[in-house]
Amino acid sequence: MMATPAEARLSITLGSPVVEPMPFALPTFVDEGGAGDLAAQISQVVASDLAGTGLFEQIPTTAYIQHITSFGAPVSYPDWQAINAQALVTGAVQASGGQVVVKFRLHDVFANAEFGDGLQFVGTTDSWRRMAHKVADAVYSRITGETGYFDSRVVFVSESGPKNQRQKRLAVMDYDGANTSYLTDSSSIVLAPRFSPTGDRILFTSYSSGFPQIYLMDVGSLAIRGLGEQPGTMTFAPRFSPDGRTVVFSLERGGNTDIYSLDTGSGQLSQLTNSPAIETAPSFSPDGSQIVFESDRSGTQQIYVMPARGGEPTRISGGAGRYGTPVWSPRGDYIAFTKQNQGRFHIGVMLKDGTEEKLLTASYLDEGPTWSPNGRVIMFTRQDAGGEPALYSVDVSGRNLRKVPTSGAASDPAWSPLLP
Repeated sequence: MMATPAEARLSITLGSPVVEPMPFALPTFVDEGGAGDLAAQISQVVASDLAGTGLFEQIPTTAYIQHITSFGAPVSYPDWQAINAQALVTGAVQASGGQVVVKFRLHDVFANAEFGDGLQFVGTTDSWRRMAHKVADAVYSRITGETGYFDSRVVFVSESGPKNQRQKRLAVMDYDGANTSYLTDSSSIVLAPRFSPTGDRILFTSYSSGFPQIYLMDVGSLAIRGLGEQPGTMTFAPRFSPDGRTVVFSLERGGNTDIYSLDTGSGQLSQLTNSPAIETAPSFSPDGSQIVFESDRSGTQQIYVMPARGGEPTRISGGAGRYGTPVWSPRGDYIAFTKQNQGRFHIGVMLKDGTEEKLLTASYLDEGPTWSPNGRVIMFTRQDAGGEPALYSVDVSGRNLRKVPTSGAASDPAWSPLLP
């Protein structure tokens, strides 16, 4: 990440080895009527989103020279240059009759000019956090040239109770840990939730029948139905195809585990692998043409890629240790994975041909990566020795490792696409 020269200063190049964050100023948005605490709350969320990326550094409000009291007032750029602000975000909030209007402008301080046009978002009072995330996404996108990821949600497994009687239920939250709600009760163990490409459905594995089976939930109604039920089998590790019409998963029959696909409309079931090995954790490439998965067909857990319709797989992992839970980036460039080697667990990434492997984390137990909608951040489960599982995120560069706040123990995160 780096700031470009003065003639195009307001720009961050992702992937650069330079790590100096861009200083930005964000005065509390102006209350243009009825906003009350919302103006300050929205301002705080926008600033937190930007600073939380590690790409931006907020200048303390106590350093501000100019005080923005009107959205339409002219900006005194020398005052912001004096405190070394490169980017300035100004905004206003108006609320009336349960509706909230949020507008903002982004300024290139050293160019003495606005950077792009101002934008306005309109929503209900209950959706104020979403509007704040949308403002942050717009700022992030303009400066980096990439899609944002703040206006998104994460489904995960919320855990409670003693370790020998663990209770698990599905929960969903904003990407930053706010607005948690629960989708299932704790009457049965649930695992591995996964969003559909449109974010309106969730796949997961449940033990409600006494053994693992995959289920499909409608997020709006919370209605649940079983998928791919075959007598005498266990199904698990489901994931959607990019078009949302197909589900790939593992099916165990007679002690053998292979990967299958299911057409959610017709119910047609197809076997994609046929090996005495354990083959699981399938994940589609973004274009839907390939599937990456883990298999111990070589004697240890490794990562393989095969055509989406099945066929001879190619092993792509080649380092020391065991590899599992591969997940293709939404950008199509990287595959994230869990690696176990010499008593340590890692979250890592490699190019889709297995080259340029990079380990991003290391701990007692790190597992289960999931990608942000723009393919720039990875969330995963971390558990320390003797501790409870928690959610963490890390930039694809390996920087900016952060704990994601949750109300209790949490595991198995899966990121949604950007919300509509």
